[in-house]
Amino acid sequence: MIDRALSHLASQLNQHFRQRFTPAEDPVVVSNLLDPGGSPEMITGNKLVLFVSGIERETAAHRAQPAGMETAARMRGPEPMFLNLLVMCAATFSGRGYTEALRYLSDAIAFFQSRPVFDHHNSPDLDPRLERLVLNIENLSGSDMHSLWSLHGGRYLPSVLYRVRLICLDESPLTRRESLVQTPDIEVGRS
Repeated sequence: MIDRALSHLASQLNQHFRQRFTPAEDPVVVSNLLDPGGSPEMITGNKLVLFVSGIERETAAHRAQPAGMETAARMRGPEPMFLNLLVMCAATFSGRGYTEALRYLSDAIAFFQSRPVFDHHNSPDLDPRLERLVLNIENLSGSDMHSLWSLHGGRYLPSVLYRVRLICLDESPLTRRESLVQTPDIEVGRS
């Protein structure tokens, strides 16, 4: 499911760039910056790269009850898992392409600012197992940024970190249906 969330965001951003800049190829890829040996991934050159920088369990979603749940029948089974993904959008352009990197990064930020929620109404091709993706920019202190980039190869790239909220991982089948409104076991006699 995580792969589908990132692929969807990259696809939406690529569509936006195709309409706005008409690039020769898609400028956004989902990839690691480095291969396991520490060498740069070849597909990331002169691209905006989306990659997962961290994964957290969303605890507030487990306490919230969906609308209408009080009167409807409640589904019983394992609870779905809600996650927050920390997703980095990094511009890997170098040399003379640096200003192009800043242009693409600025436009990506503006796009996600104007469209912070992706759901089935505004993104019909969103995977049906994902209810919605909600993006928020995360602010990092200088030391947090240093630590983060140390983990990802040690050299800073122009980038922005997003928290992508409410990724629902629920692939389990329904085990039973339980009604919240029950019929009383009282017999009423006639006189």
